[in-house]
Amino acid sequence: MSDTCGSAPESLRGMGQQLVDQLVALLDLEQLEVDIFRGLSPQVSMQRVFGGQVAGQALVAAGRTVPEERAVHSLHAYFLRPGDPKIPIIYTVDRIRDGRSFTSRRVVAIQHGKAIFSLSASFHVAEDGPDHQTGMPAAPDPETLPTLDERMAPYAALEERAKLPQPIDVRYVQAPSWEQRESGPRVGPNLVWLRTAGTLPPDPLLHVCALTFASDLTLLESVAVHHGMALGADLQAASLDHAMWFHRPFRADEWLLYQSESPAASGGRGLALGQIWSQDGRQVASVVQEGLVRPLRRS
Repeated sequence: MSDTCGSAPESLRGMGQQLVDQLVALLDLEQLEVDIFRGLSPQVSMQRVFGGQVAGQALVAAGRTVPEERAVHSLHAYFLRPGDPKIPIIYTVDRIRDGRSFTSRRVVAIQHGKAIFSLSASFHVAEDGPDHQTGMPAAPDPETLPTLDERMAPYAALEERAKLPQPIDVRYVQAPSWEQRESGPRVGPNLVWLRTAGTLPPDPLLHVCALTFASDLTLLESVAVHHGMALGADLQAASLDHAMWFHRPFRADEWLLYQSESPAASGGRGLALGQIWSQDGRQVASVVQEGLVRPLRRS
């Protein structure tokens, strides 16, 4: 095995591709009826469904009702109840509007007869117009950074994600919250490189849904490190809402730089803002999320 930081042998890359294939299967919903779909959850020991999974599956459901030439450009979602990973999730799609340039869809995810999640998504035909973006921050090459497994290994007792196989390759540029708590609060943007751990099929909607899945993994870290706390160890954290805007085409199986920061937190809630660039410097997406960040009660 190479001693280069962040490198991986062929066997691990093959395992990563298996996990990505499982992610693709996870996002390949079963159609039960016109505008009604069913999604499953991975067989893992989680108390609730990962929010990025529900958001990604809901966006798949919406996209299945929209012509291929109309790409999703925004989504706005609310997490209403914890999802039960032991039973399927039913997604119902409401065709709000089909205009000449824009298509709007609303999706509700249902379990046990109750809504657990709602999403509104807008799709747009390709058009010409003004083009500008913010500059991409400097960051080290992702291949030189430790893998997520390497980062988590000494902290497995604190981090629930350390017990789960990850289809997303995440490389923290700065210390994640479970490391940062040892040296105290850190103010300023957080940088993370991410991509799927293997190759995705070429379907553009699938790449957007995969990034939607990945965007929920690290966003609330920016709230925790601001206070020198760790998610899961010091704070109970859960996504409350999630919004994304997709600016330019991208591939989710190529490196993307995810910058996030938290401008405010109060009352047990924290706000996080994110921007995402491709490795060649194109700004491809923006993200906003408010999350529950409640101090854990010690027994």
